[in-house]
Amino acid sequence: IDASAEPVYGSVELTAGFTPDPYTLALTPGGDNDARTVSESCIGNVGGAPDFDLYYTSGSYPLHIYVESDSDTTLVINTPDGEWICDDDSSVGLNPGVSFKSPADGLYDIWVGTFGGAEGEATLNISENAMPTD
Repeated sequence: IDASAEPVYGSVELTAGFTPDPYTLALTPGGDNDARTVSESCIGNVGGAPDFDLYYTSGSYPLHIYVESDSDTTLVINTPDGEWICDDDSSVGLNPGVSFKSPADGLYDIWVGTFGGAEGEATLNISENAMPTD
């Protein structure tokens, strides 16, 4: 898993207060790499390159990155300070999500993975409003 690789689905620059909110991107999750290679807290299979790069300029809002899918997806994020953050089911159902109360400025490398051989499509959501939860 290489955070410096060119993202598969491109990138976006967002500044606090962006519209529309949420910013959404349709993608195909998963890959051939075990997410545990970056952190023991990560699970699922992801691609070698990030799926998407978010260049974010923060303000007074929190930042929520979450996935909506009918399959069991996971989320792996390399933050601007180089920390690896992973999630499996923090949003609704089997969907992952990560919230940053005081997000840093900079590059967020984002991977959307699959768990247990799941297949299907997914939507990556980036929001300052809220993340849906059960």
